[in-house]
Amino acid sequence: MLLQTWSSRCLVEVRLKLACAFAIGLFAAVLCPSLQGKEAIPKADKFVTVYGAKIHYVEAGTGAPLILIHGLADDVGIWDSIIPALSTKFRVIALDQIGFGRSDKPLLNYRVSTFVDFLDGFLTELKIDRASLVGNSLGAWVAAAFTLTHPGRVDRLVLSDAAGYAVLAKTMDPRAMSALRLASREDIRYLGALTFHDKRFYQDIDAIFKQRVTAGDSYTVGQFLDSMVRGDDVLDNRLPMINRPTLVIWGRDDKLIPLSFGERFHKEIANSRLQIIDNCGHIPQLECPTEFSAAVLQFLSDAR
Repeated sequence: MLLQTWSSRCLVEVRLKLACAFAIGLFAAVLCPSLQGKEAIPKADKFVTVYGAKIHYVEAGTGAPLILIHGLADDVGIWDSIIPALSTKFRVIALDQIGFGRSDKPLLNYRVSTFVDFLDGFLTELKIDRASLVGNSLGAWVAAAFTLTHPGRVDRLVLSDAAGYAVLAKTMDPRAMSALRLASREDIRYLGALTFHDKRFYQDIDAIFKQRVTAGDSYTVGQFLDSMVRGDDVLDNRLPMINRPTLVIWGRDDKLIPLSFGERFHKEIANSRLQIIDNCGHIPQLECPTEFSAAVLQFLSDAR
């Protein structure tokens, strides 16, 4: 996860963090997690118990609730670069999904319906009846599936570089599918080129691999990928039932889930608009945070 700029001041405090968060995977590297003077609204770390499991989340701002949902092998840090902008208008809540980050990692047979159930329980525990959802990659798949299962709990929907179609697992390069498990330095190197337009986001392979070694989410990742290969919980033939205002946002240079998938999401969700970000890959909120934040805020404002 990388924060908003590559200024010399930010480069003083660099930390890299890998995250393969896709609706099947993705990754990230973070530079300068807190830019001095940019994060005027405090961000609080919190925990809540959902179905007996401890779920970690961060919260900032006030107003209508806006829930940020990360992807595979990722955590709340993927949103650090856009929370300051979004929290000026909304009560922003980013959670570590069950099995990831600082949340508990029980030995479940993880699939999208697992994450949907925990998102439902999470909102209930926080006494949030209705919210807007922003998801990236796997998180976007979860957001779309949640909207289909609990339409009355969703105001507006933002799907960024989403997975969820059965054909993705069937047509993906077998080497890429294997690399999504992030079991080696070579896996990280291979996926980096597919995930990011800017190679600076995956240059420090050793630092990223170290993060993967200590993340503790390999069981979750493996179980989910097995589920994806089986075709569990796919969105095929279901998206026309989404009737909430929807923004489909995509990095034009996403080589992990190409733009053609974004165009299909836009076509099948009637009440949707498509926003393409140039010179940007699979994680636009990380690689192009200014453009991503502006698009989301404009959409949420218009939809209201």
